[in-house]
Amino acid sequence: MTVSITISEQTAMDQAVRHLVTKFNPKGNRIGWLMMASILIEAWDLYSIAFVLIFISQQYHPSALLLGLAAAGTQGGAVVGAIAGGWLTDRLGRRVMFLSTMIMFIIFAIAQAFVPSVAWLAVVRLVLGIPLGSDISNGYTYIMDAMPKGDREVMGNRWQFMFAVGQVITLAVVTVFILSGMDHELIWRVTLGLGVVPAAVILFLRHDLPETVVWLVRRGRFREAKQVAARQFDDALDMLPDHDVTVPRPRAMAFLSETFRDPLRGRATFAGWIACVAQSGEFSTFAFYIPTLFVMVGVSTVLGTTLVTMALYVIAAISGWVGPLITPKIGHRGISQWGFGIVLVSLLVAAWALFHDAKMVLPFAAAAMLWGHYWDASNCMTIPSVVARPQYRGTASGFAYMFVKLPAFLAIFLFPSLFAAIGQASATLLVAVFPLIGLLSAIFILPEVYGFEQD
Repeated sequence: MTVSITISEQTAMDQAVRHLVTKFNPKGNRIGWLMMASILIEAWDLYSIAFVLIFISQQYHPSALLLGLAAAGTQGGAVVGAIAGGWLTDRLGRRVMFLSTMIMFIIFAIAQAFVPSVAWLAVVRLVLGIPLGSDISNGYTYIMDAMPKGDREVMGNRWQFMFAVGQVITLAVVTVFILSGMDHELIWRVTLGLGVVPAAVILFLRHDLPETVVWLVRRGRFREAKQVAARQFDDALDMLPDHDVTVPRPRAMAFLSETFRDPLRGRATFAGWIACVAQSGEFSTFAFYIPTLFVMVGVSTVLGTTLVTMALYVIAAISGWVGPLITPKIGHRGISQWGFGIVLVSLLVAAWALFHDAKMVLPFAAAAMLWGHYWDASNCMTIPSVVARPQYRGTASGFAYMFVKLPAFLAIFLFPSLFAAIGQASATLLVAVFPLIGLLSAIFILPEVYGFEQD
């Protein structure tokens, strides 16, 4: 029998959630890595386009705006997916969302390999971005629900490592295609379509994951929560009654008032949003167009640029692995300050190199920039997700990812035109504003929230 919630049941619910935050989950790392694995798919799709953009341009000769729209399409769709997906994650549950988004991605990943024009490619990629944005916000919610404090922050900060691994794999595949003499049209079509392979594997591995215990508790589904907790934690959650209760559904916008009512939550969330915009802006301008930039300034051939870029992302992967490991020692504030500081200096050096035609400096400046970026971007999603109240966590993660994807869409869409209007050197100098803003926010706004324990 389902009854209305009482004060004692609400207290039991809060106790259970606090208990779960500190509870070791022997399956937590597997769950975390399965959520992180989906970032390989996003990395493949979002950035494979950067590595084959030159082939698409050579075939269709689109305008700079249309080419930018095709490149940025998934970023724009991800804005919608992040907001809608995060909200639906809180209302419908974590499990139903991570399964449905992966199925949707598989369908449209195949479709983009068969588009007849750049315009159609842009349309398909806009739709494809919706499940990508939804899956990231859902994945962070699942990690924060399923892992204990401390561990969940380290796992959440690994998303940049997974991005770098995805980019290295993509570059390696493109390099093999180029060396094999494959037709350029076939290269970009096969490269874009291959994202369906890891997506299908991850869907298979995820299909047996249960709903998170935290979500079941917050929805008042106590009996199911106790059953899942007994299987996962060997813990019957004895503080919960043996009957279900009716809990009001979380309102999407209520999380803003709930978040900013608490000064620490409010400051951390706001700083996380700033970091999302700053890291997205710095990457989606300079770093996203590194392959194209190198060709434009004559650093090397297309193949040579691909190999140099792959080496850069190997360095980025190392940075993405090291960053989460040192986060427990220097905290979220430390990793953000060091990351944005390194990117700021690197972009200033890159701008100087472009102004003075010092082409050989560019790869080293780009390497340093990526090292710093993979630190400053590591926790921008983790911070708003970890401090959010459990009932609003999907919405909070979706809002944070919106602040990643919206500037990414605008930057990738418009940056080629900015390049053409003011030149590579001036455009690179302008990009340095992003890490400057991120650095100031990390110093003056962001509180230390590593190991944050929710109430």
